[in-house]
Amino acid sequence: MNARTESDLLLPPAHLSNTHLDALEEETIFILREVAAAFERPALLFSGGKDSLVLLKCAEKAFGIGRLPYPLLMIDTGHNFPEVTDYRDQRAKELGAELIVRSVEDSMKRGTVRLAHPGESRNAHQSVTLLEAIEEFRFDALIGGARRDEEKARAKERIFSHRDSFGQWQPKDQRPELWTLFNTRLAPGEHFRVFPISNWTELDVWQYIEREHVGLPSIYYTHKREVVERRGLLVPVTELTPPRDGETVQVRDVRFRTVGDITTTCPVESLAADAGDVVLETLSVDVSERGATRMDDMTSEASMEKRKKDGYSDPPPSLAHFV
Repeated sequence: MNARTESDLLLPPAHLSNTHLDALEEETIFILREVAAAFERPALLFSGGKDSLVLLKCAEKAFGIGRLPYPLLMIDTGHNFPEVTDYRDQRAKELGAELIVRSVEDSMKRGTVRLAHPGESRNAHQSVTLLEAIEEFRFDALIGGARRDEEKARAKERIFSHRDSFGQWQPKDQRPELWTLFNTRLAPGEHFRVFPISNWTELDVWQYIEREHVGLPSIYYTHKREVVERRGLLVPVTELTPPRDGETVQVRDVRFRTVGDITTTCPVESLAADAGDVVLETLSVDVSERGATRMDDMTSEASMEKRKKDGYSDPPPSLAHFV
């Protein structure tokens, strides 16, 4: 358990070992089964992105097709890439899983979410919709695909991350996790966020995708897209992220390392056409996937941690001056 990627993965002649994936997969399956055994009303957060699809593949191995013991939950901003939401629906149908989608737009209609202006990113407001879903379904555990290598706030998370009755995370009040013993006791109104692939890296994820032939939305691989260069990032040209005055629209060969809200997610230049190509690219990168592709993660190192304390789970809000 708690397996890590070994430092000597590169073996001659330029062959990349993936034997460590067995231990990572075993740990993930153990945690997924532990959640099913320890909680009454768990759910698996499922966005249709690569991490949640890897998590879903492990859940399929843990329980079997049509036998997932918990529903899939997505909090939809209404600004998601259609390739991702289409694949989300397809994969849920293939597994015979219950898919629950709750929308930030519905929270806006109820008046629980109010935008400062029509162009404001909705990403920051997903926490409200998520907490509303938790209250609606009385979820006591939410399984997510966050990994510790993504950024510093996530590196502080336990695998079983306690949330108080307000949905807030207290980094200084984490419960010990010795060996594979997890304290899952809850007071009324509290819940856990559980991260079974915490110990995986981006490279581990792509090696697993290649080994297990995990299907992904097409935008994870090279394709031609209109973009503009803005503050060192390639911003996709869409109705939500139009070019600014003076910016030159270019058509580039790109792929997405991570996917999220259109208003916050940028592609990277790439010709990687399959998972094997992406593995080779990932070996050479020196910037995390969020650092290279997320406009919103450039606020400060403390911004994600603050949002997590306020009850948020995954993608952080957008910086208006970028979009």
